[in-house]
Amino acid sequence: MPGTVENQDTFLNKIATKLGRERNQHVKKPEWNFQPQWDVYQSRSQDELLDVLKKSCQPLHTKVYETNLSKLPDTLQSVIQDYDGGPIIACKDDRFDEYGLSKVLNKLNVFTWDLTEGQSNIEKAQSANIGLVFSDITLAESGTAMLMNDAEKARSVSLLPVTSIVIIPKSSIVPRLSQATRKINEFVKEGKLIPNYINFISGPSNSADIEMNLVVGVHGPIKVAFIIVNDK
Repeated sequence: MPGTVENQDTFLNKIATKLGRERNQHVKKPEWNFQPQWDVYQSRSQDELLDVLKKSCQPLHTKVYETNLSKLPDTLQSVIQDYDGGPIIACKDDRFDEYGLSKVLNKLNVFTWDLTEGQSNIEKAQSANIGLVFSDITLAESGTAMLMNDAEKARSVSLLPVTSIVIIPKSSIVPRLSQATRKINEFVKEGKLIPNYINFISGPSNSADIEMNLVVGVHGPIKVAFIIVNDK
């Protein structure tokens, strides 16, 4: 539900009075002479961005698989076997049907997030070996999958299982965070409902101490795999 704003005018007027000036009623957005954030990888083709993404994933301990729509079901089953199978949980996402994966999910007895199950959803995610999700926007520069989580595409599916497998439509790949934030801003302008939680996944969770000794799998999935689907 959208939030409410109360006492806004009173608050802002008081701030302006304390600053000894009239309250500003309009804010003009600055026009920057240089905007390098849009230039990085901007001229790259989708295939070139895919190469950037795959290279970015290497130091992040993210394993990348590549397939097409017709072979995606077989590829998904193979990747699941690589990561020792179930139990498996998936978010409720129409794209599993759209990409022809429903039979695979049924065959492997995958539990799909169900709002009617309440707290038991989280318990199933905690005990799952694999969580299956789709990337909404994918950042080539940083090897990042962006998930627009909501009540049915729950963040627990990608955060709690031992392994997170992210299905990435090739068409979702953009150069970097700049393009992702622009897309979100466009959604807002179009009046689309934006979830209150957007999750950026760049490999398995990790941390390093002051001597830069890296520990992988600290507070989230120990392993992350991306399945790139040549959908367009």
